[in-house]
Parts: sequence; structure tokens; C-alpha cells
Amino acid sequence: QLQASGGGSVQPGGSLRLSCAASGFTFGPYGIGWFRQAPGKEREAVSYRSSSGDMIGYADSVKGRFTISRDNAKTTFFLQMNSLKPEDTAVYYCAAIDSPPVNWRWRGDYDYWGQGTLVTVSS
Repeated sequence: QLQASGGGSVQPGGSLRLSCAASGFTFGPYGIGWFRQAPGKEREAVSYRSSSGDMIGYADSVKGRFTISRDNAKTTFFLQMNSLKPEDTAVYYCAAIDSPPVNWRWRGDYDYWGQGTLVTVSS
């Protein structure tokens, strides 16, 4: 299972750090991802990091502002979000995948999902 946390309300330009704790499976070999779903929109991929870190990807809309990382010892991974914008408002989901994805943006290939944590960016 995955348990996401760290969401909240922040003003534009602010920062938040999302966390996702993994349990019940061997976390180390899994790639990790973050997705988000804004009201009335489809779930979209935000970022991906392979188990070794040799592949890291970001959606164009968050490049340079968001950073994905992981702590295998603590079976936890993170999404550091800086310079937040109102359009970043969404429910954020963490996910894990047990093999290198052909397309990390495709949510159908992920094996585990967290429950979602709400991020609201508003003045």
C-alpha cells in the first residue's frame, strides 16, 4: 500500500512537500510516480523516478519547480513543489510500478496507488 500526505493550502509562489510511505511490498526495485487530478480533468502524470535514479521525468508544466526523490531506507518518496501556481491545484496521487515503464505518463501500468492528497494554491 501507499499512503500519501503533505497536501494543504498555500499561496501562489509558496512551497509544499508531499510524502508517500510504502508498505506491504519490497519497495526498493519499484519505480515511483506522482500524478494529479484537477476538478473536471483527467488524471495526469507529474513526475517519475526509476528505482536507481537513472531515469527521471517531469511534466513540462512542472519542470524546474518540482523535484521527485526517494528514501529507500525509509520506503518513502517525496515530491518537493516550489513556486506553486493556482493551476497546480489538484488532488495528488503517488504510485509505484514494478518494471521500467514504456511510457511513465501512462497511469494504467502502475501497480500501487496512494489515496490522494489535496493541494490548493490560492491567494
